[in-house]
Formats: sequence, structure tokens, C-alpha cells
Amino acid sequence: MMKLYNPDGTVLMTITGVKPTGRCLMIEGSLFGGMPITTQLRPAEARAGLKLLSFGKLLFLISLFCRRSP
Repeated sequence: MMKLYNPDGTVLMTITGVKPTGRCLMIEGSLFGGMPITTQLRPAEARAGLKLLSFGKLLFLISLFCRRSP
């Protein structure tokens, strides 16, 4: 389970599952602690997301795996 937070520290989304389906990646979870949601990440959107990452942002993302949560 993975959680995404608002800047004020409240939980925005809880991701409970990720699975490949056909040509997409299905993401299951809940919004704001209760509203169930199933979304799909399409190939074009995944490529667009990678374009947002610079080399420095990619290094920061990798370093997150070695950091402790506050």
C-alpha cells in the first residue's frame, strides 16, 4: 500500500494495487480515505511523465528509497 499526501499532511490517495492490463497499467485505490477509484496509465501518458524528469529529479527520486520518513 502506498499513500500520497497533500502539502498539509493529509492523505490524498491510497494506492492498494497496480497491475498490467492489456496495454495499460491499472492503478486501484481510494481518494480522500473513502472514495474507491480505478485508473489507468496509458503508454503515451507514461512517456509524458518521464519527460517531466530531469537528471537531477531522477537522482532525487532514486535517493528517496534510502531516506527515512519524517
